[in-house]
Amino acid sequence: MNQTQQPNRKVIVLTGASSGIGEATARQLAAEGHLLVIGSRRTDRLEALCDELRFDGATIDALQTDVQDRASVQRLADFALEKHGRIDVLINNAGVMPLSPLSSLKVEEWDLMLDVNVRGVLYGIAAVLPVMEKQKAGHIINVASIGAHAVSPTAAVYCASKYAVWAISEGLRQETDVIRVSVISPGVVESELADIISDDTAREAMRDFRRIALKPESIARAMSYAISQPDDVDVSEIIVRPVASPH
Repeated sequence: MNQTQQPNRKVIVLTGASSGIGEATARQLAAEGHLLVIGSRRTDRLEALCDELRFDGATIDALQTDVQDRASVQRLADFALEKHGRIDVLINNAGVMPLSPLSSLKVEEWDLMLDVNVRGVLYGIAAVLPVMEKQKAGHIINVASIGAHAVSPTAAVYCASKYAVWAISEGLRQETDVIRVSVISPGVVESELADIISDDTAREAMRDFRRIALKPESIARAMSYAISQPDDVDVSEIIVRPVASPH
């Protein structure tokens, strides 16, 4: 990796970076020479990823971050500012997907999805919006889901949370003429998202649903595409799904 050949390096803050789409995105953007500040709850994975990417020449720093805690998200943004003096891109990637039928009444899991998938995105926006407005430039990328566009059994709350991400993003896009806003909506992707499904019915349905799935690197490339566009081009939304998937 030769960062001196990257004239358009950006300071990028990324949440949920310890696995799946977040890890793949960190690898993709580091390889392109961007300056990364990544966050996740699992610091052991963050540090291992940073060590590996630094060995290849990347400029990357990590901070333990829980997107359910507004102060934690603010610390991540402040850390990026202290390191680099600006924030060019925020990627709100952290998310959870404990699916279940509504009749299972897994209210705590509903709360978790709303806290991480919705409030976590809002906390990320709140942490960087004043900075980007002062800079008169910036890019906020929110990771939604194909579930923002189509609801399926056992996924009512998850889909609602991801539709909220879409709606928040669209509202922010309309409210600003200096900040780019993108929504990335993945279809089925190989990840750890389904690992926390506690409901037997939903777990079995998801196992079948994920027979055809994308690699997380496919979503990372979509992120890269949106970031790489000229400053006056806003890639409002990208939906990425497997060719062979009916969903």
